[in-house]
Amino acid sequence: MAVLRCAAFAAVVSLAFAVPAFGARLKDIASIEGVRQNQLSGYGLVAGLNGTGDSQQAIFTVQSVLNMLRRRGLTLNINPRQLQIKNVAAVSVTAALPPFARQGGRIDAQVSSLGDAKSLQGGTLLTTPLFGPDGQVYAVAQGPVSLGGGFAAHGPGATAQKSHPTTAFLAGGALVEREVPVALGTEGVLTLALHQPDFTTAGRVATAVNDALGRAAARPLDAGTIAVDLGAASEAEAVATATAIEHVEVMPDTTARVILNERTGTVIIGSDVHIMPIAIAHGSLNVTVKTDFGVSQPAPFSQGQTVVVPDTTLKVEEGAKQNLVLLRAGVSLGELVAGLNALGVTPQDLIAILQAIQTAGALQAELEIM
Repeated sequence: MAVLRCAAFAAVVSLAFAVPAFGARLKDIASIEGVRQNQLSGYGLVAGLNGTGDSQQAIFTVQSVLNMLRRRGLTLNINPRQLQIKNVAAVSVTAALPPFARQGGRIDAQVSSLGDAKSLQGGTLLTTPLFGPDGQVYAVAQGPVSLGGGFAAHGPGATAQKSHPTTAFLAGGALVEREVPVALGTEGVLTLALHQPDFTTAGRVATAVNDALGRAAARPLDAGTIAVDLGAASEAEAVATATAIEHVEVMPDTTARVILNERTGTVIIGSDVHIMPIAIAHGSLNVTVKTDFGVSQPAPFSQGQTVVVPDTTLKVEEGAKQNLVLLRAGVSLGELVAGLNALGVTPQDLIAILQAIQTAGALQAELEIM
């Protein structure tokens, strides 16, 4: 029996109820312009695999091994397509070079298979230079890779896998070889960039910074940028100013927004969501499809065949209880949820209701559907 319930799917609802507002630290909502990570990438080989490396079809892996041996002084006069190397896998190595990383420091790296290797478990990454966007080598990665608990096991007619065995982690396996200079306060200005640009938040940040420094040093340039004038155009002054203001608390302002995910039934409602006067009616609909199988037995000596005959019935029921709820102007999030709960709505019902409210022009928020 298959039962289709139009308004009773299992789902998860996340509701951001209105709570007392607390300020966020400036360092958590903004960053200093010029202080940023840099992406690094490289191509390398993972060796020492237990027969789970690239197959002969991944010709670039074989060619990479031959090139490596040639650089070591060993030349093989052989057709690459005739060489099978199952214990080696070609990989892409990526890393993020943090700001102020110094030469000799270590950073983490991510290793991902490029060929048709089945697993990188137990492998060791050979020396791999990591390049920046400018083509310069900023780090060199090498060492044993870790799958982080992932594995893959294969047998006749059965396969077991956890996580992704073709991606691995290299904890502290990349050595920084070149530093990225960061210039602070060279022009006597420290620029702050908001993670979520907003004019109101930018104004509040400027006010909070001025209060912390005791002078009119900060001014918003746009919705996402605040300029802070330094006492002197020096890196020491920039560091001192950044230290003084990074713990300043600011109340960020956000746009009223409702996020819906129809695939999972997830509903996220911001605390500033309000609606205009509107009446909501809700009812549930259950569709039941039931199939019974009967057996048709032929008469004796009729040379007939026993046949299974399906008997399908369709039953449609509409919820007998229907309510009409009137929501007044400027209803807050708590009142909205209480009113919808009074209707006995499920997350899928809530998605349909919110979409209908927006269509009616009564939802004072941005509706985002994932």
